[in-house]
Amino acid sequence: MSMTISSPTGLTDQTIAETLIAGANAARASTLGRFRTQLAVDNKFSSGFDPVTEADREAEMRIREVIAARFPDHGIIGEEWDTKDTATRFNWIIDPIDGTRAFISGVPVWGTLIGLTHEGRAIAGLMEQPYTGERWLAVGGRLEHTRNDQPVPTAVSTVTKLSQARTSTTDPGLFSGPQLSAWTQLSARALQVRYGLDCYAYCLLASGHIDLVVEAGLKDVDIAPLIPIIEAAGGIVTTWDGGRAERGGTCIAAATEQLHEEAMRVLRDAMLDQ
Repeated sequence: MSMTISSPTGLTDQTIAETLIAGANAARASTLGRFRTQLAVDNKFSSGFDPVTEADREAEMRIREVIAARFPDHGIIGEEWDTKDTATRFNWIIDPIDGTRAFISGVPVWGTLIGLTHEGRAIAGLMEQPYTGERWLAVGGRLEHTRNDQPVPTAVSTVTKLSQARTSTTDPGLFSGPQLSAWTQLSARALQVRYGLDCYAYCLLASGHIDLVVEAGLKDVDIAPLIPIIEAAGGIVTTWDGGRAERGGTCIAAATEQLHEEAMRVLRDAMLDQ
C-alpha cells in the first residue's frame, strides 16, 4: 500500500525512494572508488578497534548533502558526523560503510545504509553493496532487490525451526556475560553459523539465504535502515526482549515468526539461567 505522510516538505513513497537512491549514488564514488586500495585507517576507540576511513567520512557527507538539498527541514543521524536536530518528526539514518572492518580487508560484505524514521519508527531503508552491484530498497512496505539494476526475486525462507536455521552474527566478541552464554547455547542448536557479514547478513535473510541473525551492541545506524527491508521481505526483527529494534542494542531477525519465537525462547531461558 502506498504511503503518504504529512511533512512540511511533502513526502511520498516516490520522493523517499528517489532520495535513498540518490544518496547511495552520491556515496558510491567515495566508497567503491577506494575499496581494495591502501587506505589510511583511524581508530575511534582508545581501547579496542573501531576503524574509520576517509571513505566513511566523505561518503556520509555526500549523502547528507543529498538529503539536505531535498529535505532541509528533516533531521539527520549519521555514524561519522554530528546529529542534525530539527523540529520535524522525520530523521534520516546513515551508515556510509556498515562493516568498515570488511571494507579495509577487501571483503565485499560491507554496505551503504540509508533509512528514514518517522517518530522513531523506521519507514524506509536502503542497503547497497556497490562492488557486487546489489541494492535492497524498501519503501511503502514493498521491497525491490536488484543486481546491476536488474530485478532479483526476493523473499525470506520458510524455515521455522532453529535446528534447520542458517544463522549469522557479525562477531561473537560483541556478546558479553549472559549474552555470550545465550549466544553459545543458541548457536549450538542452529544448523550452521556464519560470521563477519555485518549488514549483508540481514539482506541475505531478506533474500532467503540466511534464516536467523542475532546480534548485540548495535547502534541505531546499524539496524534502523535494515528494518523495513527485513519486514517488507516477510521477516520479523526485534530486540531480544521483543521490542522495536530501531534504537539498536540487541537484535534478533528471523525469516518466520515460529523461528523468531524459538530463538527468543532459547535466548530468554539461557539469560535466566545466569
